[in-house]
Amino acid sequence: MRELARMNTLETGNDPAALGDRTAPLQKRSSNDDATDRQLQLLIGLVVVLAIGVAALDVLHAVTTRTAIPNPPALILIYAFSVISYRFKIEIRIRSSHNGSTWGDVPIMVGLVLVPMPWVVLCVIAGMATVRIINRADPLKSIFAIAKEVLVISATGATFLVLGTRPGVDHPNASVLAVTVAYLVLWLVDDLVFHPVIAVASRSTIGKVFRNDLGGRVFVRLATLATVIYIIEVLVSGTSLFLLAFVPVLVGCAHLWRLRRLRTHQERDSWRQLADTTDELSSVDLNQVLHIAAAQGTKLFSAGEVEIDLTASGVDRVVRAGLDGVSYDGPGPRKFDGESSITTELETRDRSYHAGVLVLDFDGKIKLTEFEQYKLKTFASALCTAIRNAAAYAELRRISEQNAYDAAHDPLTGLANRRELYERADEYFAGRTEDGVVALLLIDLNHFKEVNDTLGHAAGDAVLREVARRLDDAAAPGDLVARLGGDEFAVLLVNLLTPALATHRAEQMLSALETTLEVEGMQITVEAAGGIALAPGSGGINELMRRADVAMYQAKRAGQQTATYAHAQDTADVERLMLGGELQRAVAKHEFVVDFQPIVDLGSGEVIAAEALARWQHPEYGYLTPMQFLETVERSGQLPAFADAVLDQALAASGGWREAGFDLPVAVNVSPRSLLDPRFPATVLTRLARHDVAPERLVLELAETLTISQLDTVGRALDELREAGVRLALDDFGTGVSPLSVLSHIPVNQLKIDRVFVTSVETSSEAAAVIRSTVDLARSLHLTVIAEGVESEPQRLALWELGCVAGQGHLFARPMASARMLATLQRGSGGRPGALAAAMHDAGAVVRMPRRRRSSGGGRSAG
Repeated sequence: MRELARMNTLETGNDPAALGDRTAPLQKRSSNDDATDRQLQLLIGLVVVLAIGVAALDVLHAVTTRTAIPNPPALILIYAFSVISYRFKIEIRIRSSHNGSTWGDVPIMVGLVLVPMPWVVLCVIAGMATVRIINRADPLKSIFAIAKEVLVISATGATFLVLGTRPGVDHPNASVLAVTVAYLVLWLVDDLVFHPVIAVASRSTIGKVFRNDLGGRVFVRLATLATVIYIIEVLVSGTSLFLLAFVPVLVGCAHLWRLRRLRTHQERDSWRQLADTTDELSSVDLNQVLHIAAAQGTKLFSAGEVEIDLTASGVDRVVRAGLDGVSYDGPGPRKFDGESSITTELETRDRSYHAGVLVLDFDGKIKLTEFEQYKLKTFASALCTAIRNAAAYAELRRISEQNAYDAAHDPLTGLANRRELYERADEYFAGRTEDGVVALLLIDLNHFKEVNDTLGHAAGDAVLREVARRLDDAAAPGDLVARLGGDEFAVLLVNLLTPALATHRAEQMLSALETTLEVEGMQITVEAAGGIALAPGSGGINELMRRADVAMYQAKRAGQQTATYAHAQDTADVERLMLGGELQRAVAKHEFVVDFQPIVDLGSGEVIAAEALARWQHPEYGYLTPMQFLETVERSGQLPAFADAVLDQALAASGGWREAGFDLPVAVNVSPRSLLDPRFPATVLTRLARHDVAPERLVLELAETLTISQLDTVGRALDELREAGVRLALDDFGTGVSPLSVLSHIPVNQLKIDRVFVTSVETSSEAAAVIRSTVDLARSLHLTVIAEGVESEPQRLALWELGCVAGQGHLFARPMASARMLATLQRGSGGRPGALAAAMHDAGAVVRMPRRRRSSGGGRSAG
C-alpha cells in the first residue's frame, strides 16, 4: 500500500525528488511496518471514500442541471492533453526507478474552462487510465491516483462555479483572477491529500514534509499557473491558436530549470551522504565496515539490494543488505549477477590491493549516469581502503594477541608458563581474586631423563604433552596449570574451602598420571612427586614457590607421592638458600678448599693417584661437604669461578707432589654444567700450562648419571680435552640406567665402582656379580677399574679376587689437605714411601702394575 501512495504522488504534481530519501520506506515492505501500513490504509481509504462521494455529487449536479454533452473535439483534446501530460515527463532517478513531476494540472485547469466539470473528470480519468494501462501499473495504485484526481478536479471546478465562471468551448470567459484562485484551491487540495500520506510513509511530520524543497515546488506551481493563464488567455481572446506553440517552450524551460535544481540538490545530498558513509567506514572492525557499506549502499545508489563479495580476495564471505538492513552474512556464492545488477571491483585507485566486488541490484535494467558512476567508483575505492585497513588492524590484533598468548604460554604443551603463573599468583596476593584458600602444587617427573635417553627428545616431548593434557583435564575450574620448564609443572589451586583440600586435590591430579601411556609403540608409566604449599601471609609468589620446592624435594627424599610444606622441616632449605647468597663472597675470599683422598693399588698398597674433593670452610657453619652446597653452586652463576678454584688448587697440589718426588695423577670431579660452558676446555688447558702439569696427569671424573642428551651436548668439550691428553673417568659406575650407552658416547679411561657395591661385596652375590662384570667390561675395553669406599681388609681382598686392582677409602686414608697428603706419602707404611697398606703377596707373585720411577727428590713416580 505504501508503494501505491508513493507512486501515485509522483504523478500528481507533487515532486517526490524534493523529498529525497524520505520516500525510501515506501519502496519495500519490512516486518516492522505494520503500524505504518494500517495508517496508510486508513488515509488512502478515506481518500477513496471521499472521491466516491464527490463523484456522486458531480453526477447528481450534472443530472439536475441537465448538463449538455460538449463537442467531441473538446473532449478528445482534453483526453489527449491528459495522456500527454501524464505519459511524458522530465525524469530523474529516485530509488531504483525513474520518476518525475507531471503537468497534469494543465489539462485539468484548461478542461474546466472549456467543458463542464463531470466531463473533465471523465476525460482526465480516462487519460490516467490509458497511461496506467500502457505502463502496466498496479490496479490499487491506479485506484488511489484516480480517487485523488477526482477530489482535486471537483474542488477546482466548484471554485470556478462559485466565482461565476461558466465553461464554454465557443466563448470561454474565465478571468485571470478566477483561474488564479481556482489553481490555488487545486494546489491546496493536492497538498492536503499528498503530504499526510508521505509523512506517514516516511515516518516524518507533515510540516517537515511540506517544508522540504518548498521553494522548488512553489516555482513549479507558479510556472504551471503561468502556463495555464497563458493558454486560457489565448483561448478567451480568440487570437491565433498558433500562439499555443509557445507552451511546450515554456514547459521545457521550466522543467530544465527544475531538473537542474533537483540534480544539484541530489548531487549535494549524495556527496554529503557519501562523506558521512566514508566516515562511518573508518571503523577498524571488519564486520562493522561490511555491514555499514552494504546498508548505506542501498541509500547512496537507490538500489534494491547491495552485495559485497570478498571471495576474490581469498575469503569466502558475502554480505547482503536491503533497505531494512543486513539480510545475509556468510559464505558465497552471491545472489545477484544479471542484467539488473551492476558489479564494481573493490580495489584501490592504484590497483595495488583487490578486496572483492560490490554488486548493486535494481528492480530492472538501468544505466548509471556519469555522476553516479563516479560516485560508485569513489565509494568502492573508499570501501576497499576500509576493508584493507580493517583487515590490517585485525591481523595486527591477531599478532598482538598471539604474542600475548605466546608470552604467557609454554610453546610445547600450551599450558601457562612461569610468567603467567606469577601474574595470576600476584593477583591473589593483591586481593583481586575470589575468596578461599590458595595453594601451589609443584610437580616434578621422576626419571624423565630415561625417556630422552632411550627414546629420544621427540618421545620426551610427546610424554610432556600428554602429562600436560592430563593435568589440565584433572584441574578444577579456576585452577591454573603451568609448565615451569623441563619436566617441572605447577598448579595454582584456588578457591579451596579448607587447607586439607589442597592435599586431596593434589593427589587427584597426580593419580591422573598413573595410567600408562603409549609412546612410539611402548607403554610408559609416568611417576611424579609433588610439593604442596599454602599461600603465605607475606613473601608473595617467590616465597610460595620456594616452599613448594622445599616440599617437593622432601617428597622425593621420602619416596612419597606428595608432601606438604612444614616450617619445622625447612631448616636445611633455608640454609641452602642463605648459602646461595654467600657464594660470591666465598669465591672472592677463597673459602673453597680442596682435600685429597689417595687411590691405592689394592695388591701392593702403593698410592697411584689422588682424587680432589672440594670443601667449603664457611665462617659460620664450618666445614661443608659438596653434598651441602654443590647443588646451590650449580644453580648459581658462580659455577665457573668455583670450578676454576678447585682445578687450580688440585693442579697446584699435583705440581708440589711432583717436585717432592711423587708424580701422581690427580682426579677432579666435573659438573655437567661446566662442560656446557664453551670456555671450560680452554680454562683447563690454561691451568695445566700454568702449573706445568702434563695433561695425562689430570683425570676429569664425570658422573655416570649423565644423560645421553647431556653427553651429546658436551661431546665437543670432551673431545677437545681428550685430544689434548686429559684422561676421563666415569664416576659412580653401575648406579645409572644406561652405562653401556654412556660408554658408547664418551671414550673414558677409568671406571669407578660406586661404594654401594663395594660395601656389599662380601655379603651380596649380586654386588659381586656387578663388580665382576664391570671388571670384565673394563678389561675388554682396556680401562682401569677403581673401587670407591673400601673400608676393610676383607673388602680389599674380595675386590682383588674379583679382578679390581685399585681402590680408595677409609681403609687407606681419609680425605686430607695437600700438605698432609705429601707427608703421608713420604711416611708411607712399613717403611715404604708412597705405600698406605701392606702388600697382600710377595713381590713377583703376581703381574704388577708398572713401577714408578725414582725422581731426584727421592720419591717414586707412578707408572
